[in-house]
Amino acid sequence: MRAAESRLRVIAVGRENSGPEADLFARYAKRLNPVLGLVALADGVGNAAEIKRRESALILGKIGGGDLVVALDQGGAMPDSAGLAALFAGWRESGRAVAFVIGGAEGLDGSVLARAEARLSLGRLTLPHMLARVLLAEQLYRAQCILAGHPYHRAGRPSF
Repeated sequence: MRAAESRLRVIAVGRENSGPEADLFARYAKRLNPVLGLVALADGVGNAAEIKRRESALILGKIGGGDLVVALDQGGAMPDSAGLAALFAGWRESGRAVAFVIGGAEGLDGSVLARAEARLSLGRLTLPHMLARVLLAEQLYRAQCILAGHPYHRAGRPSF
């Protein structure tokens, strides 16, 4: 399924590269139901404000009018895996296509944050955007497993 048709997708600034990060993203993306699509957008050019504006225009252009938008943002909620599963269940039950947006190096413009219905943080550490995609895909897969009662997630084990 092409990313543009997917009911569950990541819209991310940065090329879709080949390599171990792309392979890991693909591994978890195809395990999700529906499959997690990826829309990779070109990095903006110019000064920081111009980059943010251009990237945000590209992102907003890929979001459908009825999409439920979840912005990955350092100031967003930081649930544990069970908490993310509960959020994910609600997003899926909305019946709407869900678009997770990841900005470029300058972050997301206020226009994208204003369009988002939820903000999610992957933590306080700075991550390369390719790894953020992988981490998001894995955590969505984990959330799906938690909701299905699958043993992939072992709640009794210590987390890292």
